[in-house]
This record gives sequence, C-alpha cells and structure tokens, in this order.
Amino acid sequence: MLPKPPAREPSLNFLYIEPYRIIGSSVAGEATTIMVPELDVCFDLGSCPRSMLPCKWACITHGHMDHVGGLAYWCSQRNFLGMGRGNIICPAAIAPAIQKMMEGYIDLERQKTPFKIHPLEPEGMIQIKPNVFVRAIPLEHTVPTCGYTVIERRSKLKPEYVGLPQDKLTELKDRGTEITRFLEIPLVAYIFDTAPGAALLREDVRKAQIVLTECTFFEPEDKERAKIGMHLHVSDLVEWLRVCECKAMVIGHVSRRTNLAIAKSNLVKSLGREKADRVFFLQDGKVNRERYERQLMDAGEHPLQQKGVAGTGGRSGGFRGRPPREGGGDRVSSRSVPPRA
Repeated sequence: MLPKPPAREPSLNFLYIEPYRIIGSSVAGEATTIMVPELDVCFDLGSCPRSMLPCKWACITHGHMDHVGGLAYWCSQRNFLGMGRGNIICPAAIAPAIQKMMEGYIDLERQKTPFKIHPLEPEGMIQIKPNVFVRAIPLEHTVPTCGYTVIERRSKLKPEYVGLPQDKLTELKDRGTEITRFLEIPLVAYIFDTAPGAALLREDVRKAQIVLTECTFFEPEDKERAKIGMHLHVSDLVEWLRVCECKAMVIGHVSRRTNLAIAKSNLVKSLGREKADRVFFLQDGKVNRERYERQLMDAGEHPLQQKGVAGTGGRSGGFRGRPPREGGGDRVSSRSVPPRA
C-alpha cells in the first residue's frame, strides 16, 4: 500500500494595495513574516521564504520564535547570494540577545555572516530609503515588543513664505531663516502581537495608508485568552476601525482554528459594509487571488486579455507580473514597482 504524499506547503499570500505589494504569511503560534518590496523592508522573520531575501531591512517586533526564527537564515542566504549585509531593526531591549544568537550561528557555521543590528528605543527612527524612515512604537505584549511605522518626510515651504520670489527666499535662507517645514506622511504601520492600548490611537498609526495588524482571537469566549496572551480580540479591532483612517487594514496572526468566512461575516455585521470593505485577511488566499485577477482585468493586463480571449479592459493601473510563490517560486525584486494609476 502506497503511503500518502507529504502535505503541500502553502504558497505565500499576496495583496496589491496601490502602490504597495503585501507579501507573506502569518499564522498565530507558527510563523509571521510580511514584506513590502517597494519599501525594501520585511517585518518579522518567523520563517524565511526565498521572496524575503531581496529586502535590505528586517524589522523585528520581539523575540518569540514565530517572529524571529528565520532571521539568521535570512542574513546567511543574503550573503550566500551576494545580496549584501542584512540590516536588522529591533527593539533596543532585545538587541543584545539577537547579537548573541547571530554570533552563535557564526560559531556553528564556521563562517562570518555579515549583519548589522540597528537597535531602536521607543520613538526612535532610522532612515531606510531617501526621505523614508522607520519609527519604533512601544507595544504591550508579554515580552519587550515594538511595532513600526514607515514614514515619508516631505519638505514644504512655510505658509508665510508662500508666493515670495525665489531671490527673496534665497536671501532669507542665506540669513539663516528656516523657510521650510517637514511633513510626515505615514505610509505603512505594522502592529503585531500587542494588547489594545495607546499605540492603536497614535496619529502615525491611525492615518497610515496601510495598517498591517494582528487579530488572534475571534470567538466571544476568547476575550479572556486575548487578555492573558496580550493579543487583539476582534472586538478590539472593531473599536479601532471606527477611528482608523487607513485605506486598507490587513489582518494576520489568525489562528488555524478560526473560520475566516464567519470572521468576515461578523466584521460586516459589526462595522457595516463600507468599513468592512477596507479589511483584508492575509491568509484568505482564494479571495485575494480573485481580487488580483480583477485588478489585472481592470488594468487590461490579464493573460487572457493579452491573448485576445477577453475584452481589453481599461488601463487603470495595476501590477505587472505574478504573485510570488514560496520555495522555487518567483523572486520578488525590490526594484520592481507597480505602475501608478
């Protein structure tokens, strides 16, 4: 009698929320890793799928193994493939432990894998791209934990100097007058493994274009479990969404025992269709794939349209290429940016 074949490893999940791709996987207690290629950053490395390797920056929230287990492999493989040093952003409180872990792997492998740890205190910031910064946000969890916001800083002329001729502005600047101010545009907020608290109501979180967050518990009887484990319950999510101004909220860290259809139905009942339509479940692969197919159709870039099988559709913007697959799937280049509408 032939044995059963091994279980198939699930492919990475994919969402295109203009102008960013959200790629990764997040299952409570197993592994969380999510990347935004356009920003050259991945958040947490509980595992290390091949698609995560091109990201130059890894933001680690805390030291639990399902969020840090693939970190050393990420650094090693980047070095092996000639991609350069891995840059690890982490809470300052756990930086010494990460240093010790990485040094242990160097001793084990008998090779010096390059890496650099960038410890951040709460509210600390580091530049990851021109005019783009990562800020550490203190979260409430069972161990020292930080979330992150990715922020674009834009220089803008102060209102009192708007309309002045260029020579006058140059004169003021030469005299040492500060004629510009910086605006902070929150792009992506990453809030994983936390109890509900002040971090959810921060302006750089509420107003982020995309919020990536956990929601571990969905059953009414699990509220106490959420408190003990210091995780978010769906009731916390409902309250948060009433004040959150994000274009999209992507939920991860869902338990395998959660029925996504029921969870989504309950969200619609609690929030109403308009607010619930902004919410996406990272692990909802079938729905996310169908959504991406519609985006391709709307952009006139679906393979069937290219072959002339279907109508041409409008060119309203979209992502050229295929969602990545784990293992032998496509490698995602951080330089490949989807066209804007």
